[in-house]
Amino acid sequence: MSRMAANSPAAADSRRGTERRAAVRGWGDGLIAVLAGFVAMTATAALGLWAAGAADLPRAAFPRVIAAVVVLASGGAVDISGGAGFLADAQADLSVLPLSVTLVGALTTGYLFVRPLRHRAVASARELVLRAVQLTVLWLLVLAGFAAFARQTFGVSIGDNPLGDLTDLLDATPTVGFAADVGATLGFGLLWIVGLLVLALLVSPRAPLPPRLLRFHTAVRPAASAVAGLLLAYVVLGVVVGLVTAGTRGHATETFAVMLLGLPNLAWIALTLGLGGAWEGRVDGPFGLPMPHALDQVLRTPDLSRVDVGTLAARNGWYWWLVPLAAVLVLAAAFAMAVRSPARVRPWQHALHLAVALGLAALTVCLLAGVHAQVGLSLLGLGDVDGGLGGRVELRPLMLRTVGLAVLWGAVAGFVGGLLATRVRHHGEAPPPRRPTTEPDKTA
Repeated sequence: MSRMAANSPAAADSRRGTERRAAVRGWGDGLIAVLAGFVAMTATAALGLWAAGAADLPRAAFPRVIAAVVVLASGGAVDISGGAGFLADAQADLSVLPLSVTLVGALTTGYLFVRPLRHRAVASARELVLRAVQLTVLWLLVLAGFAAFARQTFGVSIGDNPLGDLTDLLDATPTVGFAADVGATLGFGLLWIVGLLVLALLVSPRAPLPPRLLRFHTAVRPAASAVAGLLLAYVVLGVVVGLVTAGTRGHATETFAVMLLGLPNLAWIALTLGLGGAWEGRVDGPFGLPMPHALDQVLRTPDLSRVDVGTLAARNGWYWWLVPLAAVLVLAAAFAMAVRSPARVRPWQHALHLAVALGLAALTVCLLAGVHAQVGLSLLGLGDVDGGLGGRVELRPLMLRTVGLAVLWGAVAGFVGGLLATRVRHHGEAPPPRRPTTEPDKTA
């Protein structure tokens, strides 16, 4: 009888009405998350660029530069081109991710994606996929608008020299412009937003999962949450260091520009260096990246230079502290992971979980924090002109060493953290029953 009632036309209409209301709520929640994410990224990029002096760009280009930075932060692609008529050819190439802007957008969007579901223990795979698709469609539409707006051309001043006089005489002032590649931006932006939504579901302890995936909760979610907390802890420490630097060493606006545009780039590279990882690169020409002085010194060599704790500490001994800092914070993350896991999880399983999570985090940092920037000017096809305009900045990871050592650190710290957490009541466990305070009356 109850089965017939469940299959009745009234019940079917009720289910369809419920699904329509859920779909409408999904679009509304997705729109809020997308708009809030882009507002947060735009505000962060605008403040960072203003601190860097980009507000003084000619031809009211400041809003378009903001749009370009938001596109880059969302995983998009921005092409740079230039020229100087028949006289010269200006060449530029830029590959850098402003991770401060990325992080703000990811935290805002991910939190608002999970928030409507936080009071539920489980959710169907169909509902989660539908909500993710709705948010992704809205995200790509807004990202396409930013990409269409992110294009501008600038004139480049060569300075008071014979080459500058020649370009003025021939009306061939070099120009450099940028334009977002809409197709590539939407492709990479799709990967970016899908990865963010999956990560939000993995990291958030209150996000519901489909019933079939609940068995992966023990293995995946505590480790993912712990490593995410580790990365955020390094960003918070970077903010503290940046504020101290701005208050004691001057150049406050430049320091705030770095914090608002690329703080995680430096903070997460510091994490990999503390784990024993290494990077290589060089800086040529009169310009460079806003980076610590010791790092700039290491990179200013004719050939590729190795960047690790040893080479940095040779110029400033304080960099040795990156190693104990990494040890303390990684062990704290391991302990937090073990406490949040059920008591049945063994120390060797904690070691495996954290090794995989920390290795994937190091791989992600290697893929996102690298830098390649090059600017050059060739005169009548004769190569770079030594006029102070050309230069190159490169910084790329030694992938195998950096990821391999992160896996090793994760395994050791996970095992030790599991041992330390054996005497601590684990998350979700019921407290042991209390013993009676008085002896029972045996004569009763």
